[in-house]
Amino acid sequence: MPPTTDSAPVPPRGQRVRETTAQLRERILGGEWPVGGRIPTEPQLVAALGVGRNTVREAVRALVHAGVLECRQGSGTYVVSTDELAPVVARRLTDDRMTEVVEVRRAFEVEAARLAALRRTPEDLAALDAALADREAAWRGGRVDEFVEADAALHTAVVAAAHNGMLAELYASVGTALRSTVAQAMGGALEPERHVDHSRLVDAIRAGDPERAAIEAGAFLEPPSGA
Repeated sequence: MPPTTDSAPVPPRGQRVRETTAQLRERILGGEWPVGGRIPTEPQLVAALGVGRNTVREAVRALVHAGVLECRQGSGTYVVSTDELAPVVARRLTDDRMTEVVEVRRAFEVEAARLAALRRTPEDLAALDAALADREAAWRGGRVDEFVEADAALHTAVVAAAHNGMLAELYASVGTALRSTVAQAMGGALEPERHVDHSRLVDAIRAGDPERAAIEAGAFLEPPSGA
C-alpha cells in the first residue's frame, strides 16, 4: 500500500490569490500598514504569508487595481487608501456631477442624523461637541482648507454616532466628494453669508429627536450647494 501523508491538499491557485488578497487587506484595515506607508517587500510577504511569489504578486496587483495600493518605480508599494470605493468615487467626481454628490450626501447624512438621535452615547455627544467647536474655530480662523476638514470631521462624527458600520464605510468612500462639495460651496473664501450653523443639528441629536435631526441634516444639503 502507498504510504499515507498528513499534508493538506493545496488549494487552487485562484483561491490562494483570493485568500492572500484578503490577508493583505485585513492588515491594511487593521492599521499594520497605514495610509502613506510602504508595505513589506515581495520576499518579506512571501515569508510572512507562506505563499509563493506569484500568488503575492497577483494579490498585490489586485489591490493596486482596486486603488488601495500604488507601486512606485524604484521605491516600493505604498498604501494609498483603506477603502476600495474611495478611488472609484474620486475618479467619477467632476464639477458637472456636484449636484449628484450633494444628493448622495443627503441620502447618507439625513438617515445618519436620524439614527444618531436614537443611538447616540455620551461619548458620541462629547465627540460631536468637540467637532462642532473645531468647526467654529476653523471658520473664525478664516482658512478654507482647515474649515473644509473640520466640517467633514463633524459630519463624520454624526455618521459614527449612528452606529451602523456599513453606513460608516459607505460614507467614508465619499470623503473626497464631501470635501469638494464644501469647498465649492465656500467659493474660495469664508464669507459670512455662507456660514451654516450646525449647532441645531447637534442639539437635535442630543435631545434624541430623530425627526428634527433629519430635518436639520437635510436643511443645508440642497443642490447645487451646501456645507
